[in-house]
Amino acid sequence: MAGLRAGHFLVHRLESGPPTGDITGRTQIFCSDSGFSRMVEQMGQAGETLRFEAEVTRLLSLMVHSVYSNRDVFLRELISNAADACEKLRMMALEQPELLGDDPDFKIVLSADHDGGTLVIEDNGIGMDRDELVGNLGTIARSGTRAFLEGAAGGEGSALIGQFGVGFYSAFMVASSVEVVSRQAGSAEAWRWWSDGTGTFQLEPVPIEEAPARGTRVLLTLKDDAKTYAEQATIERVVAEYSAHVPVPIWLRIGGDGVGEKTLADGSALWRKSKSAVGDSEYAEFYGHVSGQYDEPALTIHYKAEGRHEYSVLLFVPSMRPFDLFDPERRGRVRLYVRRVYITDEAAILPGWLRFVRGVIDSEDLPLNLSREMLQKNPILEAIGKGVTSRILAELDKLAESDGETFEKVWTSFGAVIKEGLYEDAERRDGIYRIARFRTTRGDGWRSLADYIADLRPNQTAIYYALGDDLDAIKASPQLEGFAKRGIEVLLLSDPVDAFWVRTALGYDGKPFQSVTQGAADLDKVPVAEGEAETEAASDSAVATLAALFKQTLGERVSDVRASSRLTSSPVCLVAGEAGPDRQLEKILSAQNQAMPRGAPILELNPGHALIKGLAEKAAAGGKTETLEDAAVLLYGEARILDGEAPENPADHVARVGKLLAAALG
Repeated sequence: MAGLRAGHFLVHRLESGPPTGDITGRTQIFCSDSGFSRMVEQMGQAGETLRFEAEVTRLLSLMVHSVYSNRDVFLRELISNAADACEKLRMMALEQPELLGDDPDFKIVLSADHDGGTLVIEDNGIGMDRDELVGNLGTIARSGTRAFLEGAAGGEGSALIGQFGVGFYSAFMVASSVEVVSRQAGSAEAWRWWSDGTGTFQLEPVPIEEAPARGTRVLLTLKDDAKTYAEQATIERVVAEYSAHVPVPIWLRIGGDGVGEKTLADGSALWRKSKSAVGDSEYAEFYGHVSGQYDEPALTIHYKAEGRHEYSVLLFVPSMRPFDLFDPERRGRVRLYVRRVYITDEAAILPGWLRFVRGVIDSEDLPLNLSREMLQKNPILEAIGKGVTSRILAELDKLAESDGETFEKVWTSFGAVIKEGLYEDAERRDGIYRIARFRTTRGDGWRSLADYIADLRPNQTAIYYALGDDLDAIKASPQLEGFAKRGIEVLLLSDPVDAFWVRTALGYDGKPFQSVTQGAADLDKVPVAEGEAETEAASDSAVATLAALFKQTLGERVSDVRASSRLTSSPVCLVAGEAGPDRQLEKILSAQNQAMPRGAPILELNPGHALIKGLAEKAAAGGKTETLEDAAVLLYGEARILDGEAPENPADHVARVGKLLAAALG
């Protein structure tokens, strides 16, 4: 049962020596065996008590004292752990067949005692040694724990269990105590782990004869209100609903003395069946097994590829974001099999921008003895990855056409990740463009690039976009005013990756991408939208004089000051030059301490704004004055505020505002 859904952070040793509680009696019995006593003496201890980390203790308290709406999920988690342990041993036995001994057939056995209130889940998989018991059962990934606890506090319920990788601990929803006895394949030692979920766990060696020949046995002492899980009918129902298609047979031992066994699942590979032979409920159950999540898959992709390479594919696109979607390592979670033999779930088969996809790929052509190095460079695996990636894009495209509502849910959850492909995967860029959806100034719904191109305004030659931290901030950008006046649709891009892919994108359907905050906005060729009136502007010469005075006052703080065609309501705005990064990309790189220096922005003036017209007339009539100098600094500060930044010198900005107010009152 190695590979339990837990993490790998530090635990703190409390004490050595005989463990406390009901484990003491067990230790006395164990020590009556002379051979085992000698082993204990050589080890210098009969057992030890260790403490869970604080966050894990909180988690266990939540499991012990809270009752989720669906407690059945604990059994699925423990069965999935057992299946993973068998799959790992199956892979190791390719190089070390002696690990299987005289027991080559893997299985998971469930045993229940309703009168005694116990349930046992036993596997003959890889098993665990002492350190693995501590690492897998005594600790958990800190980030996952915190996210789980936050979600649970918000009332999310049992759907969080699998999502945040705390599956083993779900046993405490139904058990007053949990005992794990494990023997690693090929080892002459066995260990016992025990906890009642109150903050500590106990660990001790056990005699070989009291442990599985190999693998792990989990004994749950059920709570009074959970003893139904020791009934045959309940076990059969839960296994049929959640675990009928794990790739390891599941048996139910009937009768406390093991008088008979009943097959609950045959361990058949669902992905090798024809699509017509599999029902929706079977897909949903298998999705839960391979994803560890409790949502319904938004898209199921099941097919067999034949030709140069032969492989079976069963993949799922979730409807809910996995908690590790934005993990910096960007690992995928697709399981690789070779001729039904589990190899790994860490092979980079799919590109990072499809890391939310879950499922199985089973190759007929790859060698069974794949090393990590071979996985990274294997041409067959690369060909499979390319073929599957193309198929996923095609299936998403078909989903967008056939079921727009479901596709929009997928895009809302994973669009920010898929767009990473626009930056990283030039070969797939056109395919991603077809499925990409955007928020725009046209309304609150999603729009495709095809929709955008269909609604181009007369003489419009570019696809315009605006970058920002969130949609509301972008919509408030003064740079959008001139585009709105002419009815030009603007893409509203608020995901961090947007600032990167638009710089490498050559365009779509012959139209380049153009930032509304970069370069000159050549909008005069596009007619004003119906119902919009032209605004009377100050003379070109007066505005040019004012711009020159502002540039002289602001110096190196700006690279230029000029009249704007993109403003209608605001007096000023800042834009970036034609070359170099967009204003938003500059901010992102600066926040990440990247080496790219931020260039001085361009200050644009609105010739039709009453304030600019008045200042332009004053500049044309009297030249440079103290009032115009103050206006230059204050309007530059205002432009920075509109751009989401503070004035460069807030104290000076406030002093100049105060001086102008005092002059007005005087």
